[in-house]
This record gives sequence, structure tokens and C-alpha cells, in this order.
Amino acid sequence: MSQVVFIATLNVAEGREADFERLQTELSEISHDKEPGLLVYDVVRHAEERSRYIVYARFRDREAFEFHQEAEFHHRLVPPILDCVDGEMDLQFFDFVA
Repeated sequence: MSQVVFIATLNVAEGREADFERLQTELSEISHDKEPGLLVYDVVRHAEERSRYIVYARFRDREAFEFHQEAEFHHRLVPPILDCVDGEMDLQFFDFVA
């Protein structure tokens, strides 16, 4: 079983940063509380480009990732999160090494 890791890079529309952070914080807290297969779900903001964010998530396995994707709270929170995004989200998957 290999872990599933993704990194999403997002630019948030001007004036939507507080909404984005509030929604991402809720998603992170609920995910950590309700998903035993979630290992990490971090949201960080660029130190100088204040509208650029990175979401880093790591799941125990593909099943845990799919559980996250299908969770009710994911379906409820992700559309308004994406509504805050300016342009396309850059979502990439990685192999966990160490």
C-alpha cells in the first residue's frame, strides 16, 4: 500500500483570502477529526505573494484518499473553496519517499 500525496497550488482572488482561509481551516479540522486515514492536511500561504496558497495532503492509502474525496463535508466545502480561486488550481500527485 503506497501513500497518496497531493500538492495543490492556488491563487486566491483579491478580497477572497479570508473566505478561503476560513473554509480551508474548516475542511482541515473536519478531515483530521473524521478521517483516520488522513496523515497530513496543511494549508500554507506564500510569505510574499499573499494570495498564493499551497495545500499539502497525505493519505495512508488510495482508499483513505477516496474516502476524503467522497465525504459529505468535502462535497459541501470544496465548491465554495474553488469559488475563491482565481484561475486554475495546479493539482499534482507525488510518491511519498520519507
